[in-house]
Amino acid sequence: MDSNSTFQGASVLVTGASGFIGTHLCRHLSQQGARVTGAYLNNVPSGDHAEWVRLDLTDLEAVRDVIHNIRPGFIFHLASCVEGRRELDAVLPTFENNLTSTINVMIAAQEAGCCKRLVITNSQEEPERSDPNAVPSSPYAASKFAASAYARMFHALYGLSIVIARVFMVYGPEQKDRRKLVPYTILKALEGKAPELSSGLRKVDWIYVCDVVDGLLQLSCQPGLEGQTIELGSGQSHTIKEVVEEILGQIDPAIKGRFGVVTDRAMEQERIANVSETRTKLDWLARVELEQGLARTIAWYREHRGS
Repeated sequence: MDSNSTFQGASVLVTGASGFIGTHLCRHLSQQGARVTGAYLNNVPSGDHAEWVRLDLTDLEAVRDVIHNIRPGFIFHLASCVEGRRELDAVLPTFENNLTSTINVMIAAQEAGCCKRLVITNSQEEPERSDPNAVPSSPYAASKFAASAYARMFHALYGLSIVIARVFMVYGPEQKDRRKLVPYTILKALEGKAPELSSGLRKVDWIYVCDVVDGLLQLSCQPGLEGQTIELGSGQSHTIKEVVEEILGQIDPAIKGRFGVVTDRAMEQERIANVSETRTKLDWLARVELEQGLARTIAWYREHRGS
């Protein structure tokens, strides 16, 4: 399905619009002629590719007001507290910012009756539903696991046209949280310093941000996916050590990562996206290979590291 014609003149709401994926998605939607409303909370966005609105998604009345006013035909719910912390004090913030906010968006979208498709983004960290004894590995994973269940309920019980995108490890230009592995490693290397890291043994399915955006756009257009979870990943795994060594090799092979300095997190998940199933349902595959994607990302940070 041609997403270019789908979004021409359409009202689209993007939550988490000032975040990493949200920034790229809003720009793509604007280029396709959509009337984009970008909702944010803390990080004030820039650019004219959306009409920006500050919105606390834990406030149901505020969410209702925005959706009532702009009448979005499409909603991309990207806003999330993206922390993998295991500490007890992470439980309530992730519950409110990930689960309460998602339920509020679903309620308001269902009440408004204007939304052709609501796409929510969930995580590779959430447990597999096929395991009856599955245990989430963190408060973040638990909140995403619960959000998926509510999404399926909203479709089955209320008929909401909702699709769940299970997004794997995204990297690329403009990632604002410079504590994340890829920007952290790149910026350290550009300073001529060795990054301090965990053991680096965890295997991860890495996916370039523009591939994710393309997948999200297609998920919003493709009929017959309502209530389903579709995986957006590369279908390949590379260890953290492999990614770090690729980055250092592209910038300065003399720099060596200091592995084992940081303690590995408990219960880290290792999964690879089921790309064959995704291609069958969506006719989508990631196109940017890891080496190429990292080269593009390094080039961007080299140009913008002072900003």
